[in-house]
Amino acid sequence: MMPRKNLALEVALIVCALVGAFVVQSIISHTKPPNMREFGASTEGGENDQIEEDSNDAELGRSSDNIRTVPKVYLAHLSSLGVAPDWSMLDDYQYVICKTEFVRLISEVYSVDDYWKDWFQIHEDHVMIRMQADDPSKLFKLFFRNEIVSAEPQRYWRSKGELVTHSNTAPLLGLHIAIDPGHIGGQYAQIEQRNFVLAEGAPPIQEGSMTLTVAELLVPQLEALGAIVSLVRDKTEPVNPFRTEDYFAYAKSKRVALKSVVTEESVKREAQKLFYRNGEIRARADVINNELKPDLVLCIHFNADPQTDPDRPELFKEEHFHMILNGAYTKSEMAHDDERFKCVLKIVQGNHAEEQRMAAAVAASFVQETGMKPYMYSAKSSRATKIANNNYLWARNLIANRLYDCPVLYFEPYLMNGKDSYIRMQMGDYPDLRYVNGKLRLSIYREYVAAVTKGLVAYYTSTEPEEEKVEQPDALEDLLEDESATDGGESRPELEMEVQ
Repeated sequence: MMPRKNLALEVALIVCALVGAFVVQSIISHTKPPNMREFGASTEGGENDQIEEDSNDAELGRSSDNIRTVPKVYLAHLSSLGVAPDWSMLDDYQYVICKTEFVRLISEVYSVDDYWKDWFQIHEDHVMIRMQADDPSKLFKLFFRNEIVSAEPQRYWRSKGELVTHSNTAPLLGLHIAIDPGHIGGQYAQIEQRNFVLAEGAPPIQEGSMTLTVAELLVPQLEALGAIVSLVRDKTEPVNPFRTEDYFAYAKSKRVALKSVVTEESVKREAQKLFYRNGEIRARADVINNELKPDLVLCIHFNADPQTDPDRPELFKEEHFHMILNGAYTKSEMAHDDERFKCVLKIVQGNHAEEQRMAAAVAASFVQETGMKPYMYSAKSSRATKIANNNYLWARNLIANRLYDCPVLYFEPYLMNGKDSYIRMQMGDYPDLRYVNGKLRLSIYREYVAAVTKGLVAYYTSTEPEEEKVEQPDALEDLLEDESATDGGESRPELEMEVQ
């Protein structure tokens, strides 16, 4: 028979062991991540509470690691994945722009009708700007430059006049250029609808892969002329650290808010668009504005015309080219708090004047190199407006040229489904001259590089004085008093490829 003292000792040890196991289990259960519900499962039992708790941080755009977070809840007064702006940032831009110039830009460049008056109240020495669509009482007061008080805008980029170059062989000396190869390409070309296949067995035309080719050729060319060059994307992979599944909650919230059909498939499609369109560009904006801080961004793209029958793709004979500057905010875009804030920031930082002069020089170079005709938006378009009466320059409010806080040259040359360009794209890049479609020609990629390079050099070496701003007070006063609205028609959809 076991002695009593040994039995008591064993009981005590067993009790201690059980208590220890319970403590360890409690620690583990509180530290391991919770089980995630499968997509499409019921949201009952607390998931809505989690979304609600996260929404405040999402609205504020808070992130401990300085990487943009993915919001869970769609808010009608913000653009897709938009973050509520900090209007106090505009305090740094008091007295930087005169009344005449502010009204000219907001009415002629950044909108296509007088709906801007719903958000801006022009006074003699200031403008009152509505900060929140859901609260008309929240206003920001921005003072105009005057004869007594004036200030210079704060920004990370430098205009042509602010650059100091003293080199006969390096005309772009010190200029910091960021190159943003449009789209992603590679294995992502299919879901981003940038994968054109003319016929079975023919190699696909992938815009994201071709823009990267142009960018890689541009880097050494611009560096040889003295520029500091950064690639926003250097491979056919997203800059965006998030993926489609990270956008499911927001996509579902958006479709519910807009009273759209909500199914597993519809939410997945919405999430895909948020990932490769909106989320990807926002991630690139973070890199450009917070890390690179360049003097300008080159957004490299290729264009395409819409197919009459996507199941029977064809090639178009007439090709065209145009460049897009930020502007022409639509009525619904101006109603978004974050887009309206960016619009004001563009105005007070002086982006448009620099973009317009630079784009005019580069567009002229592109036309000289390629001979392409301009693409013309409808005269009644509600989302595009011609700039400086130049058929090649158009203002549109794209995500990239809005979010990048510096001048942006956004290119839309060639047609991926054009008869001439399609053959040249199939040939790929080559270093010499080749006989193509009856002409000795560079590869389409090197022709692109030559046009961009010559245009930039022409602009930065030009000694012509910058255009002086013409004050037209009488005309502007009439504009402010005119409350009549015109019926603006929609222009054609984006001239970009649909997947075949």
